[in-house]
Amino acid sequence: MRPNASHWFPVTPHMTPARVILLTGPSGSGKSSLAARTGLPVLNLDDFYKEGDDPTLPLLVEGEPGSGADWDSPRSWDHLAAVGAIAELCRTSRTSVPVYDIATSSRTGEAMFDIGRTPLFIAEGIFAAHIIEDCRDMGVLADALCLRGRPSTTFRRRLLRDLREGRKSAPYLIRRGLRLMRAERGIVAGQTALGAYACGKETAMGRIAAAAAGRREGVRV
Repeated sequence: MRPNASHWFPVTPHMTPARVILLTGPSGSGKSSLAARTGLPVLNLDDFYKEGDDPTLPLLVEGEPGSGADWDSPRSWDHLAAVGAIAELCRTSRTSVPVYDIATSSRTGEAMFDIGRTPLFIAEGIFAAHIIEDCRDMGVLADALCLRGRPSTTFRRRLLRDLREGRKSAPYLIRRGLRLMRAERGIVAGQTALGAYACGKETAMGRIAAAAAGRREGVRV
């Protein structure tokens, strides 16, 4: 079972369904570290990637042999499973989630994720903006945030992290990083168009604190 911290924002009993804050942004923008700062339970949406042998995976260059999967396309991700997990968490406070190994592009098992008695949790990942409408329709969306910053800083942070964790080979990570750096402003614009509020980390922390306190001022849901 994954850890369930509550040292930053208060965790209180709730009789109504929990709500979710969707946290998105370019890969390397600092989503995981910011989510950890809040102390709220965090659902890692990257665990819902499809496996490397899934025939529905999109290719970087469509139809070109050896081009490899495009892991930055939302089509490489199991949208329906992610929405289902969020719905179950909001309804029952717990759900089974896949454990995903990025280095091998495979699911290595399952884990029970439990948010306990907190009325609010975070779901973070690069595709979180693509489920804003689903969460809004279910009536469980507390806020949707997109972290933004300098593309060069994001590139450096992402590359160091991915090399440290051995996510893929170094040449692949460098090529991907340069491609994402060039595309970063467009990525943020696309996530904003889907309904996420683009901001820096401190503004995001303020909005999360407001949602945790039950305040709705300025929150687009």
